[in-house]
Formats: sequence, C-alpha cells, structure tokens
Amino acid sequence: MIFEQGTIKVEKEREFGDLKAAMEKAFAADRVAKYLKELDSRKIRIRDLNAVFTAGAIDRAAGDGAGTARTLYQALPVSDQAQMREFYLSKIEEVDPALRAKFHKLYQYY
Repeated sequence: MIFEQGTIKVEKEREFGDLKAAMEKAFAADRVAKYLKELDSRKIRIRDLNAVFTAGAIDRAAGDGAGTARTLYQALPVSDQAQMREFYLSKIEEVDPALRAKFHKLYQYY
C-alpha cells in the first residue's frame, strides 16, 4: 500500500498564493545564496520560520516590501499556515547540496 497524503483545502487562496510565490522567488537558483547569506549573517536557523519572518529575509530575497511575507502568513488560518510551513520545509530541502554544505550551520538541528 502506498502512502498518499491527504489534501486540505486552502481557505485563503490569494494570501497563500502570494506567500508561496514569494518563497519560490527566495529559493530561485539566482536568489537562494543571498537568502542563505542573510540568514547566516543574522544567525537564524533555516527551519525557524518565525525568526525568518521577523527578520524579513524572505521579503528581501524575493524583492518584496518589508513585512509582506509575515503579514501574509499571519493572515492565514492555522490549517493554511501548516501547509505553508510544510511547503517552506520542502523548499529548504531542495537547495543545491553544494550550498547546503557551504551553509551547513543553518541546517543544523542544535
């Protein structure tokens, strides 16, 4: 039997889509190094999404206005926030292994 993840309907599709697009921009091949450098300079662990939003790192990497990502995230209901967190965690695992090795401290769990 194959595991199949259940689907949860997104309640606030516009906010969810805008935040997802900002995250995709931040993790684009030409921007992800800048994003990782920013987190490294601020000593923020990559999995600490609240600290990432507080620092405005996604906004700067995506070229959006300050606080946009955080505002969008906070506007989402808990179920949408959980799906966005899952999307973010999947994006950090897709980062090029060479960049992950270079910024290995960001990926540490402790």
